[in-house]
Amino acid sequence: MDRRNHTIATEFILMGFTKDIKMNIILFIIFTAIYLTTIIGNGMIICIVLIQKHLHTPMYYFLCNLAFLDFCYSSSTLPRLLVDLFSKNRKISLQACFTQMYVSLFLGETECVLLAVMAYDRYVAICRPLHYPFLMHWMMCYKLTAFSWMGSFTMSVVPSILRPTALCYPNLVNHFMCEVIAMLKLACGDIHGNELLIFSFSFLSLLLPFLFIMVTYICIIFSILKIDSIGRSKGFSTCTSHIAVVVLFYGTAMFMYFGPSSQYSSDQGKYISVFYVAIIPMVNPLIYSLKNKEIITAVLSKKQSKKS
Repeated sequence: MDRRNHTIATEFILMGFTKDIKMNIILFIIFTAIYLTTIIGNGMIICIVLIQKHLHTPMYYFLCNLAFLDFCYSSSTLPRLLVDLFSKNRKISLQACFTQMYVSLFLGETECVLLAVMAYDRYVAICRPLHYPFLMHWMMCYKLTAFSWMGSFTMSVVPSILRPTALCYPNLVNHFMCEVIAMLKLACGDIHGNELLIFSFSFLSLLLPFLFIMVTYICIIFSILKIDSIGRSKGFSTCTSHIAVVVLFYGTAMFMYFGPSSQYSSDQGKYISVFYVAIIPMVNPLIYSLKNKEIITAVLSKKQSKKS
């Protein structure tokens, strides 16, 4: 029998990680460093790609989209987290909580689709180079970008709005943000329909893109094996770093969203969500862009022009 107080909650209390002030100071320093690195790294990528005309190619166009997406994704949660670390009153209104939940869902699913699009771009460039200008022309790039953003909005936000869930007291959210799985723990009634909805859309936005990316990178690796040893080592270095980030991002997200929320541990979940909310947006510029030779050359040339 559900003993939950069926009074509808209009505000929530985010419990965060801990109430220990010393630990919160350490966490504040860590998350501030992560957030600043994320903002500076992704902002630098956007500026470089926009300024350098020779980088106006489909690959860097998608990198610029990813940088902007990570900029927004981290900004949807980390500023609030930094404030709450030193706040005794961690209350958040129903409207603000649902806004954060919808925005983070939307941006997270967009990143899932965009990473798959970027993998396809690299597959065509490496495995079918002669067809690249025809398959990845600018109109196709714009369509793929629109599909990533609009499709993700349709899959994440629209079902949540069409199937609202009443949340009841106690209004304690054992998380540092309004994560959809954590919020379902406060649902007043039966949530099996919500769990089925989350599982279905997780299959479409997480598992399918992940499998697609793995297949494209397997094809890329087979193509790399056919080239000379110098190019092969560089290609493997790039592929392995990309795959590592993809596995970390999709792996942690699938761990969270596949399975019934009744088996979900909030303590476990809030630490896992740090990876795809904070760590991945910080690491993406390093892996996808700052390791790129053309990006490094553009940064160095810009510094030399300033000195001269």
